[in-house]
Amino acid sequence: MDLNLLHPSLSQDDTSARPHEADGPPPVARPAPLVRIIPVILSGGSGSRLWPISRESLPQQFLGLTSQRTMLQETALRARGCGMDGLDFAPPIIVCNQEHRFLAAAQLSDIGLADRRILLEPVGRNSAPAICAAAMLVAEDEPDALIWVMAVDMQFEDTQDLHRLLLPAAEAARDGRIVTIGIHPSSAGTGYGHIEVGPPLEGVAGVHTITRFEEKPEPGAAARAPTSGLHLWNSGMFLFTAQSLLHELELHAPELLAHVTEAMRLRRQDPDFIRLDAASFTACPSLSLDHAVAERTQLGAVVPAALCWSDVGSWDALWQASGKDSAGNAASGEALLLDSSNCLVRSEDGVLTAVVGLEDVVVVATGDAVLAMHRNQAHDVPRVVESLKTMGMKQAAQHSRCHRPWGFYETLRLEGRFQVKRIVVDPGQKLSLQKHFHRAEHWVVVQGTALVTRDSGEFLLTEGEAVHLPLGCLHRLSNPGRVPLAIIEVQLGSYLGEDDIVRIEDVFGRC
Repeated sequence: MDLNLLHPSLSQDDTSARPHEADGPPPVARPAPLVRIIPVILSGGSGSRLWPISRESLPQQFLGLTSQRTMLQETALRARGCGMDGLDFAPPIIVCNQEHRFLAAAQLSDIGLADRRILLEPVGRNSAPAICAAAMLVAEDEPDALIWVMAVDMQFEDTQDLHRLLLPAAEAARDGRIVTIGIHPSSAGTGYGHIEVGPPLEGVAGVHTITRFEEKPEPGAAARAPTSGLHLWNSGMFLFTAQSLLHELELHAPELLAHVTEAMRLRRQDPDFIRLDAASFTACPSLSLDHAVAERTQLGAVVPAALCWSDVGSWDALWQASGKDSAGNAASGEALLLDSSNCLVRSEDGVLTAVVGLEDVVVVATGDAVLAMHRNQAHDVPRVVESLKTMGMKQAAQHSRCHRPWGFYETLRLEGRFQVKRIVVDPGQKLSLQKHFHRAEHWVVVQGTALVTRDSGEFLLTEGEAVHLPLGCLHRLSNPGRVPLAIIEVQLGSYLGEDDIVRIEDVFGRC
């Protein structure tokens, strides 16, 4: 330690004033400052490639596909904590569809992430508008803050390996670069963006410039990638400062930037959510960040990575990422496989699924739909969804089980003028105070205790007890207990749609 810093009156040449310097303790090594990063998690997709378990009402990011946690939870936990490998992760920003806001909030709360920010898209407009809105939110307070963009459908075997790659990426991003993590290709995949690697970036070890970025390569180029040594897959992860990204959008996608700027200016904020203005955001062009910036920028850089990485975005990819038996089969649920190999069989909702004498197939069974196909046709699943939509089939977008902020309901039977539902209300939760113009309802409690409001009265029902709610009456169902409340609801009437609900009061702001 230089004592002149503490005692400026001491002369540089006055060695007698420092008699013990040579024998004193060595200088204390100060730890390198932590690299602060703001994670932005994109969770707005509809997940049609994993139909029928993933649908618009409950897409894949809210499901547990590779572990007991959902994809959203796994992604959020990947960017949490302070001091790990020199990184300091700020509370994340989650961008999701407004229809899934309660699911996102509940799942993040379940893993202890109460200080996150949830940015709601009124409609899906691909990744560039979503990332632009998140960058604007960050730039309001920290224009030079580092942002780490992650898609919600990725899987990594070693999070620490990933964190180590973020350090050189962050250094390049601080210098104004738009940095992505590039994965060494293991096959001729056309589903991933391809990066042609350029020379090393001067002054930043482990980072290269990008000669060419292509969101969807042609099959010929994709086939050469695994052996060329010059090409990487785009992982979908980007690092940049908020200011750098907004500058590049101003250059390459000014119309998009203008619409998102207006959507942010007119946003509404409540304690739980940040709601983008619907009209302005809907007017945005639908562009991926790859098309809007990565293919056009002169500031692109890449960190080559040898990671055990998977984009869990198709049934074939899920088979590859899953544990398998000695015959190469990956099975879950009530599934039976005989004389079959390299198959993925997933059985949901208690459906028994048997597969005999098949190879390389995917069979997925839910309570209301079955998908069977060869694994190499996994990319065609969105065509199934589009066909179902054209046919007007509700299975295209809706599950039989519909999640709500208070719990869920599922349709057991729908026929003519009656419908039977099972409704489960979480402890301490309650439905809106409501009425119907076209149906009456009859409730039977099968588990727990119900607090029922009917017009001006309020009373408790326990297991086996029932109540009739005539057409037009004001009613509400609440769970005052500590265990889930389950009821069977029988609806009778000329119209049984969910839009025949007039909400008078609602703790979730849905009136």
